[in-house]
Amino acid sequence: MTKLICFVAFFMIVTGERCNCQMNIEPIRNFELNKYLGKWYEIARLPASFEKDLVNVTATYSLMNNGKVKVENEGINKDNKKNKKAIGNAKFGAAQNIGYLRVSFFWPFYGDYKILKLDKDYKYALVFSSRKLMWILSREKTMEKGILDQYLSASKEIGIETTKLIYSQE
Repeated sequence: MTKLICFVAFFMIVTGERCNCQMNIEPIRNFELNKYLGKWYEIARLPASFEKDLVNVTATYSLMNNGKVKVENEGINKDNKKNKKAIGNAKFGAAQNIGYLRVSFFWPFYGDYKILKLDKDYKYALVFSSRKLMWILSREKTMEKGILDQYLSASKEIGIETTKLIYSQE
């Protein structure tokens, strides 16, 4: 577990920081954290070693007493069926009405978590950390094809090679 958390933090920092120097991708405006809190299902992601072989991946966000957001990422290894969990925290990376958080699974290192697309009902989200880290999330385990196509299109617009996406819900 500790190795997973350390690797997640290291990977996010290295890829996220390097990417920020190369591109300027703006997160959404008019973001409301309270609407974003709760459980999200990972529909698709770019391959990342810290999520290797994981299926049925979820991310749960809850507000902590100190104003930060608790981040619980969970998934099942498809080979050995063991549950993997990583717990971290997030803080705003800009004004609180901007969908830009800084996430840490290993203090004091933080990585970008930019929400680039979010429907008005907070049911679907496109989250970007770097060209190597991107997720499509949903409040439900599945996403209608038409909606998924919209989020795939938005991913392509920022230069994500969607043919490399892993679909994580079984």
